[in-house]
Amino acid sequence: MFDSFTFQAISMPAILLVFITSILLLLGRDWRWLIVALSLQYVGVFLLVMLSWPLEMAVVKVLTGWMAGAVLGVGVAIVPTSWKAEESSWPSGRWFKLLAAGLVTLVVVSSAPAIASWLPGVGLEIVLGSLILIGNGLLNLGLTNHPFRVTIGLLTLLAGFEILYAALQVSALVAGLLAGVNLSLALVGAFLILVPSMEAVD
Repeated sequence: MFDSFTFQAISMPAILLVFITSILLLLGRDWRWLIVALSLQYVGVFLLVMLSWPLEMAVVKVLTGWMAGAVLGVGVAIVPTSWKAEESSWPSGRWFKLLAAGLVTLVVVSSAPAIASWLPGVGLEIVLGSLILIGNGLLNLGLTNHPFRVTIGLLTLLAGFEILYAALQVSALVAGLLAGVNLSLALVGAFLILVPSMEAVD
């Protein structure tokens, strides 16, 4: 679809973008900046998926991600006090999280070439971007039980899977189904964020 120069020009900034945003989603504490980082992460996902899918189908990824971010943002904005409960998660130290993210990155960089060799037709850049999101999404899931962060971790994990799957299969039906899964996750996350306030009213 792209020549080698265009491929490199798109893939390298996209990998850097998903790496930086996944770290910000792990370390950030202000929910507003986390929503911004999630939105930017989906721009990187869009760029990586665009290497495998037509532009019209790849745009679905970024639009779905932005809608999911908007749903989560509305949920947290309605009940901002629920966000304060997140700080009790263990471990909450930023240095620990940064060290864990560094270890995940080392594992990803060392294993990506072998995984790319197992998947014919899938470039190393796509595997690298996918594994970065999967690894940091799992790390985010493992370090907290707050609904907002858990939802972000699941969305990040799913975004990494979507990048890899897009390189293996081009299907409008699957793109629509994955968009539905993303939006469903965001709606469930927003609902779980709102549950404590509903119980307080009762």
